[in-house]
Amino acid sequence: MAGLWLGLVWQKLLLWGAASALSLAGASLVLSLLQRVASYARKWQQMRPIPTVARAYPLVGHALLMKPDGREFFQQIIEYTEEYRHMPLLKLWVGPVPMVALYNAENVEVILTSSKQIDKSSMYKFLEPWLGLGLLTSTGNKWRSRRKMLTPTFHFTILEDFLDIMNEQANILVKKLEKHINQEAFNCFFYITLCALDIICETAMGKNIGAQSNDDSEYVRAVYRMSEMIFRRIKMPWLWLDLWYLMFKEGWEHKKSLQILHTFTNSVIAERANEMNANEDCRGDGRGSAPSKNKRRAFLDLLLSVTDDEGNRLSHEDIREEVDTFMFEGHDTTAAAINWSLYLLGSNPEVQKKVDHELDDVFGQKFAVMEEKTILSCILRHFWIESNQKREELGLEGQLILRPSNGIWIKLKRRNADER
Repeated sequence: MAGLWLGLVWQKLLLWGAASALSLAGASLVLSLLQRVASYARKWQQMRPIPTVARAYPLVGHALLMKPDGREFFQQIIEYTEEYRHMPLLKLWVGPVPMVALYNAENVEVILTSSKQIDKSSMYKFLEPWLGLGLLTSTGNKWRSRRKMLTPTFHFTILEDFLDIMNEQANILVKKLEKHINQEAFNCFFYITLCALDIICETAMGKNIGAQSNDDSEYVRAVYRMSEMIFRRIKMPWLWLDLWYLMFKEGWEHKKSLQILHTFTNSVIAERANEMNANEDCRGDGRGSAPSKNKRRAFLDLLLSVTDDEGNRLSHEDIREEVDTFMFEGHDTTAAAINWSLYLLGSNPEVQKKVDHELDDVFGQKFAVMEEKTILSCILRHFWIESNQKREELGLEGQLILRPSNGIWIKLKRRNADER
């Protein structure tokens, strides 16, 4: 009898505990929602004086008005800024998040020259699964300490070591372009992009992936697909919740691409770290020789040995964050800049002739500038370039970077030594 009574009491306690847990969870959820609503109302009130393009819908804002295609979306933003050119700025609501578009140089300058406005937009969180909290996505003390730690790795004397890699890959590019001499116009965008990718892989990770020889590389495909999915997701607030996103095909594709990218980077880091440890052990035992001065050191090698003010080294995860960030930032932007430069030089032959006389004095100190000038100078030493598109035919596409959706179509003529 007593056992039965105890069983009933135990059941009641379980039910009471479950009800309490549900009540607590429900209260926490309601409180969280109320906080979000209050935050939204506060932002809405603060942003109210700023002009907007149209009436925003509840929860999704202007997201339903945004064109899904990158080219159409960029043209849409241009049209908005032209319409509100008389105003200093305008706002768009992407879901519950207000975004301000700055299009006057004076306003942009205030932000770009500020040493305090370094906090990243909330939209950068969509880069974090891939890039973690590296230099691009981190902020505050972590950004400052990481920046201080990594700045020496970009010293000019170190960057000079990368020149051989840049020249080697640029020469491979030139050989691939030679088949187009005196032929019909062709799209050079992909050629340049693969060259930039080869350079960044070898300089950042010490790994030659041969993208120019194998443009169907799994890693190459994952890099481009991940960039497309991130930009698409940013514009669609109904895909922001991670668990909900994974219920869609694109969410699973995002997860798969992420695994490909991290697996590749992790394997390269482990391989490089083991190689460095083996060399140190050999030197410690007196069996190894001093490292050759001609041996190339990749950005990854520097990350594996760099320390902070207290002598602490970066963790494996910290290193992967920075390598992935360098990979993401270091090839697409450079490739786009080189392609736009070729288009402008091909459209302005008189400027191209002036550049021809300056080819022996083109090297700068920053990595991206040095890479761009190395590739451009190598191309210009071998070819005369003629652009084959009008400005309106480029099809500007605003993704994570500005790219031409129709590519860059050029014609090439061989440049003879006596023409110089």
